[in-house]
Amino acid sequence: MSAAGTPFRSTFRRYPWMRALVHVLLVAMSLTFVFPLLWMLSTSLKPVDELMRVPPRWMPSAWRGGNYLGAIRDIPFWTYTKNSLAASTLAAVGTTFSSAAVAYSFTRLEWPGRKLLFPVTLACMMVPFPVVMIPLFGLWKSLGWTDTLRPLWVPPAFGTAFNIFLLRQFFQRIPKSLAEAMMLDGASELRIFTHLYLPLSKAALAVVAFLQFTYTWNDFLAPLLFLTAQRTFTLPLGLDFYRSRLGGTQWPYLMAASVLSTVPLVVLFFFLQKSFLRGLGFMKDTDGQ
Repeated sequence: MSAAGTPFRSTFRRYPWMRALVHVLLVAMSLTFVFPLLWMLSTSLKPVDELMRVPPRWMPSAWRGGNYLGAIRDIPFWTYTKNSLAASTLAAVGTTFSSAAVAYSFTRLEWPGRKLLFPVTLACMMVPFPVVMIPLFGLWKSLGWTDTLRPLWVPPAFGTAFNIFLLRQFFQRIPKSLAEAMMLDGASELRIFTHLYLPLSKAALAVVAFLQFTYTWNDFLAPLLFLTAQRTFTLPLGLDFYRSRLGGTQWPYLMAASVLSTVPLVVLFFFLQKSFLRGLGFMKDTDGQ
């Protein structure tokens, strides 16, 4: 639905002050989400003696940018970052192409049981991870994969139900006449998939890759279950280990490391925002059809 057809347009035309009111409300609501991030940034720049001050001070009296260097020295930050980056990248790349292949088969290929297996695939989204984590732990332990990053990226590399659903919805927008024209020229299904569907679905693929990368980057439960050696810790697990270790927590260092851990996601979204928003818009239009 375009902006010209929204139900609010006529209201804004009749009552111009409503537009300003809506913007004020949106800004006020956004502050509830921005406040924790700003407080984390403020804490990362404070000296230790100001952390527990009552009433709390929003702006530090002395800016301690050295807290970031201290965090990198005190916490094995680069080890955690390397592990998170490796697991998130492999999971994002793997799930993007595997989910696209499965979504293509649900969209174009005719095979026995297709109409039955698609609802079963969607039903997998209703199974929470805690339900299957004990069998998964037994499986990875029997394979000798505990204390490695493989349990974090191998399962999503075979596709996830949510991503398959998103890409199937997007693939259904592609006119079948384009694929039929390629078939008349002698193209195989693999060529149609790689030369037609994937190039036309860059926005949707960017959405899937970004969502999976973000999920794996922020995941805490799976690393907590499968990783015990500190050399294999990801950032969420490593920062929690630093917080809970004996001797007290250097909160400015922890907050500085937390700020640094958000930088890759912000940078990734900055470069993918156009494709990301375009892909979400296309999927919304598809769902409304």
